[in-house]
Amino acid sequence: MEIKDIYENLPTLETERLILRKITLEDVEDMFSYGSNEEVSKYVTWNTHQTLADSKGFIEFILNQYEQGKVAPWGIEYKENGQFIGTIDFVWWQPQQKTAEIGYVIHQDYWGKGITTEAAKALIQLGFEKMDLARIQARCFVENIGSERVMEKAGMSYEGTLRKGMFIKGKHQDLKMYAIIDEEYSAQKQSKQEIFNQ
Repeated sequence: MEIKDIYENLPTLETERLILRKITLEDVEDMFSYGSNEEVSKYVTWNTHQTLADSKGFIEFILNQYEQGKVAPWGIEYKENGQFIGTIDFVWWQPQQKTAEIGYVIHQDYWGKGITTEAAKALIQLGFEKMDLARIQARCFVENIGSERVMEKAGMSYEGTLRKGMFIKGKHQDLKMYAIIDEEYSAQKQSKQEIFNQ
């Protein structure tokens, strides 16, 4: 499998409350709504959006990635109100190694509702069932307790802390590493089916 096999025609994913879909220029104002919030941008690699032009520039970059069949994010749309509330993606994918890393960001109004976990589970399912992955990992700044909870609730296990694992926003950040491997995913899926069948 190659990256373009998924990203040339990015599949739309649907969960109970969410639609994960391609991002469009119509999402620019919704993206700016969370991208301009310093609480939201505190724990991500990109800088706080200062103007709509920042959000538009990022979306144009994403659209270019789609066109070239390269790794790019899904937009997270909340079904109840149709609002674009964040992004989730495989920030990198190495098909030869059968490994990938998940990253995500969500509007502060939707924190603490299990929405990011719901989106992460959908991507994990896609990764193991459609992308032939053996390992999916995610990292977060050690201070980012909310992101850590998402990883745990999505079925990932803590593997350790990467000391000074990334130089970002002027300083080195310690990163917590979480991951799930294919055998664990299969076991979790089997366990859920057994509970459902009881």
